[in-house]
Amino acid sequence: MKQIKRLFQIDPWKISTNKLDKENLRLQESLTSIGNGYMGMRGNFEEAYSGDHHQGTYLAGVWYPDKTRVGWWKNGYPEYFGKVINAVDFIAMDLFIDDQLIDLATLTTEDFYWELNMKNGVLTRSYTVTTSSNKVRLSFERFLSIVKNEAAYIRLTIEMLEGNGTVKVISKLDGNVQNEDSNYDEHFWNDIDHGVKEEIAYLTTKTIPNNFEIEQFTVTAGMRHYVDGKLYTPSYQEGTLAIEGSFTFDLNENETLLIDKEVLIFTSRDIPEAQQATHLFKEFNELNVHYPQAKEEQTAAWSKRWELADVVIEGDDEAQQGIRFNLFQLFSTYYGEDERLNIGPKGFTGEKYGGATYWDTEAYAVPLYLALAKPEVTKNLLKYRHNQLPQAIHNAQQQGLKGALYPMVTFTGVECHNEWEITFEEIHRNGAIAYAIYNYTNYTGDIDYLKNEGLEVLAEIARFWADRVHFSKRNNQYMIHGVTGPNEYENNINNNWYTNTIACWVLRYTRENYLKFKEESTAKISDDELAHWQEIAENMYFPVDEELGIFVQHDTFLDKDLKPAAELSASELPLNQHWSWDKILRSCFIKQADVLQGIYFFNDSFTKEEKQRNFDFYEPMTVHESSLSPSIHAILAAELGMEDKAVEMYQRTARLDLDNYNNDTEDGLHITSMTGSWLAIVQGFAQMKTDHEQLRFAPFLPKTWSAYSFHINYRDRLLFVAVSNEQVTLNLLSGEALPLEVYEKAYVLTDHLTIPLREGEANV
Repeated sequence: MKQIKRLFQIDPWKISTNKLDKENLRLQESLTSIGNGYMGMRGNFEEAYSGDHHQGTYLAGVWYPDKTRVGWWKNGYPEYFGKVINAVDFIAMDLFIDDQLIDLATLTTEDFYWELNMKNGVLTRSYTVTTSSNKVRLSFERFLSIVKNEAAYIRLTIEMLEGNGTVKVISKLDGNVQNEDSNYDEHFWNDIDHGVKEEIAYLTTKTIPNNFEIEQFTVTAGMRHYVDGKLYTPSYQEGTLAIEGSFTFDLNENETLLIDKEVLIFTSRDIPEAQQATHLFKEFNELNVHYPQAKEEQTAAWSKRWELADVVIEGDDEAQQGIRFNLFQLFSTYYGEDERLNIGPKGFTGEKYGGATYWDTEAYAVPLYLALAKPEVTKNLLKYRHNQLPQAIHNAQQQGLKGALYPMVTFTGVECHNEWEITFEEIHRNGAIAYAIYNYTNYTGDIDYLKNEGLEVLAEIARFWADRVHFSKRNNQYMIHGVTGPNEYENNINNNWYTNTIACWVLRYTRENYLKFKEESTAKISDDELAHWQEIAENMYFPVDEELGIFVQHDTFLDKDLKPAAELSASELPLNQHWSWDKILRSCFIKQADVLQGIYFFNDSFTKEEKQRNFDFYEPMTVHESSLSPSIHAILAAELGMEDKAVEMYQRTARLDLDNYNNDTEDGLHITSMTGSWLAIVQGFAQMKTDHEQLRFAPFLPKTWSAYSFHINYRDRLLFVAVSNEQVTLNLLSGEALPLEVYEKAYVLTDHLTIPLREGEANV
């Protein structure tokens, strides 16, 4: 039985705790991370903390190419590993009460409380400390503005409950920060400038030089303070990579002191280095919104986001908290404003995976953003890949191949990951880039992108697949050897069914649409190429087993010692934290959906019987140790009427981080896979599908829920879908009448449609 680790209380709109868990502080820091798409941070403390924790503040698009460090160099390895770098710590506020440093690692506190409010993104902490001569209540609030993305607001409230005392606060901009994952314990920042202008202190830092012709980033951070609502200039002191302002106040019993810290940060991605300080002062002069009003605006802006994005679940607060936490963290990481950005698997919550872009975005995030944001948001994700097409061509050339190989890990489009079995064998991600173009076109009905930029990308990906296959004279078929499928617990395998399937699909889809839009398209594909692609697609080898009636994961999978994961001891899980890599590779256990990933992508290509046989065969061997795994299984289980399994998998994807299912959330949240909880409800429980120009639903209601509802944007319409114990309700809130199917029956939604919950699906 999987042991979950739940550190925060269950509540529909917040996560909170009355315990500072010093043994699990890194996990608490991950779970209380906040961001606004432009910057973000872990739930670090403003005041000093000398115990073990992970200090982390990150700026979108700011990274460093750290030299690749491997034991044996091979041709084709990338020269650097790109990583998000820990940036200036701008929340730091050392606190002294009568010269005693407030350090929660050593002090005993009373009435401790920590809360992340998901309604507005405000992080709050409070506690009481007793010194030799007084008793003080300390409260902290902070948020990163989604109204003005460069702005952060911190409020410190000090209440002298008993006694009289002297309070000293040292507020900092501290650039003496370091990455935990740096190869050589480097410091990545140099001090370019710092100083004070009237009430504003500022610090300008620049990333250290690199040897890869990669741009250096310059960051300027500034701060100013208000005390009890009035502008206040502390006594400033300057140091290397830091500037700090000191406040000293005498407080009598029952007196309260209120300190507001306002921070603005600008990077060379937007403002040239030479102009940053001037721009900072100008922006501060125009920043007339201070903490109380800024918090009101923040709440209003988040409320507007929630109007569309919220999924309401009645009857199960654990499920409700899980979906809202995931949606909150997703929209704190990416909201589509900047086409230069993508969605990192850890967002702003940690350094694992380098903070870079993976295929997760195209495979898992695109469907959510299509439904919960304007089409331009998803188009920006597509443009991100189109803009990096030249770099993808470079990646393929590095492997001696034609066409484009999109990277496994990247900031610029050039591959910057150095695990051979993942980076150069897990090439199925190339298909996910193409699938996202299909997904956008299919969902929105907009063909303009497909006809031009889309076909340019598709053509180069198709050229890659056509060169990566080889023809087996012995079998008279095309094959793909030496790959890693989505199941990363097998490397260097031959004929991964999913990889072969998506390669053929890309060849067919590209050919079909080029012939359709040839006269209008900016892409150019020769007749010889088109003929060759068709030949490959018609003669691709796929491993199947007729006796079992399944698609075989790869050529030798059935030769393994096949047994269900249920036979594993709980002490062995997660496998990747207890077994050697050799033992994992030889086992039958599956990290995440592999064959089932292909069935999910191309759902309408398979019969229900094929889906059932493959699900029944592969799911029992799946350990779900990838955060991307549970959602796919939840969706397929729901379609197959396996309610208990669907709900189990929803619970796992919705509360993966909140309950630390895989014992790895202390490294940061699993941002891109957080889309899985929404997918499990909308594509799973509600069975929303769209293909062949048809939108369909076939909802069921989990036994432990009394109702659920959500909104979706679909082809210039806004729909509201509600499922209760008795009925399914669809409301067309805006847009033209929409033909659709519910339980395989055709309707035209013009305003309001109510249908009885399908017989056998109601909770009884």
